[in-house]
Amino acid sequence: MKRILVVDDDPDICFLLSKFLTKYEYNVDDTPSAHKALEMIEKNVYDLAICDYRMEEMDGKTLMLRIKEKQQIPVIIITAHNDLKTAVLTIKSGAFDYILKPLFPEEILNTVQNALKSGTRSAEVSESGKAPAPVAKTPVAEFSENDSYIFGNSYVFRQIMHQISLVAPTDYSVILYGESGSGKEAIAQEIHKKSHRKQYPFVAIDCGALSRDIAGSELFGHEKGSFTGAIQQKQGSFEVANKGTIFLDEVANLSYDTQVSLLRVIQERKMRRVGGTRDIDLDIRIIIASNENLQEAARKGAFREDLYHRFNEFTIEVPPLRDRKDDIMLFANHFLKLANQNLGKNIKGFAGEIESIFREYHWPGNLRELKNVVKRAALLSDGDYIEARSLPFEINNFQRLLKNDSDIAFPEIPQHIESKIPAIPSQPERATEIHSLKMASIDHEYELIVKTLRENNFNKSRAARVLNIDRKTLYNKIALYQEIILGKKTNNEI
Repeated sequence: MKRILVVDDDPDICFLLSKFLTKYEYNVDDTPSAHKALEMIEKNVYDLAICDYRMEEMDGKTLMLRIKEKQQIPVIIITAHNDLKTAVLTIKSGAFDYILKPLFPEEILNTVQNALKSGTRSAEVSESGKAPAPVAKTPVAEFSENDSYIFGNSYVFRQIMHQISLVAPTDYSVILYGESGSGKEAIAQEIHKKSHRKQYPFVAIDCGALSRDIAGSELFGHEKGSFTGAIQQKQGSFEVANKGTIFLDEVANLSYDTQVSLLRVIQERKMRRVGGTRDIDLDIRIIIASNENLQEAARKGAFREDLYHRFNEFTIEVPPLRDRKDDIMLFANHFLKLANQNLGKNIKGFAGEIESIFREYHWPGNLRELKNVVKRAALLSDGDYIEARSLPFEINNFQRLLKNDSDIAFPEIPQHIESKIPAIPSQPERATEIHSLKMASIDHEYELIVKTLRENNFNKSRAARVLNIDRKTLYNKIALYQEIILGKKTNNEI
């Protein structure tokens, strides 16, 4: 039977937690005194401790550290004060989780169960009957199954892991909201891995890459001869993922017709291949992801409202990298490890100034952008540490670029020629320089592009959508203007 120590200077909390956990066959000791708790730790061996954060004798963080000096067990901190900074510091100091009062039975029970599963009881009783000497333990990131993604140590990400542990054992449909590159697919894989479907396939589909003509065939398959080019029967992604999990990324990009077909699949748990006459039974879990609010899209008529409500059984918000800065260097070091393996290098780490540069940057491309930046920097570095000079120009100069539109330069412009780029002339000056209507149009376009990029934190995909153009067109327009202001083309050539 697992043994738990509860410490809270409110005797009522001690009594309620003790009674509740005892009902679930845990052996519980409780005390309202932090000093008494340390005496109990000296005499007994525990599997878990639950401590209040604000106590008169000693705060929860100090008590946790004192406990871990004696026994390496998971510690859950509870508090009535919703202080994010305190939560982050507590988790970084070694707490397993941080729970806010009022306490909810299901949340307490799930957190206790997860803590007991994840925490190894290093204080196991030896043959002599005494606990072994404590071993220093540093919080480490959790790795996904394929070792290509890590789950950070920040408070917000631990909350996500807690949500995953709640929803994974169920068959609920899950909506993952988050920006492009924030790790939604890895979270979907983690849900699948922790579910009862883990021995069956996990199939990921990028709905943004499915045109209206091929979406039905890709999702539901087709019969031989059902359309021109259908030279043989094909299984769709839903059929391949049967009994497992299907992940539909950027689901809002599906056409209206495909949404109608998808609604039938969810309602009836049956599908039919394109050109087929036989229904195929489905036992499948559906996880979807979107970087826009599907409820708002449904209200605007851009997404079927009935389909949204079918999906909306559980929602997880995946924060952008700029909102979990404490995880940035954790991810950066992981990506550096992967880059060293791919490049056959042995770069030891990052120079001192890199962390402050990374924390100041907004990371519109999130983890995907950070990974590419680290890979590029590792390729360019010839020393033991990655230095600032190996980073892209817009990251090194982000704060200056943010303040001054005229200084904005994109990754395509090398640093050694950036200083030659002239600022956009003021309106009176420009009037005498414009030699054609087309040139005036290009200037106006560039100003609008810069303004839209700033308003969208330099996220080019989102800016392209706001401007009602595709991402490639946006890049082409930026490249055209760069050629002009760099002097590669004259006005007459335009």
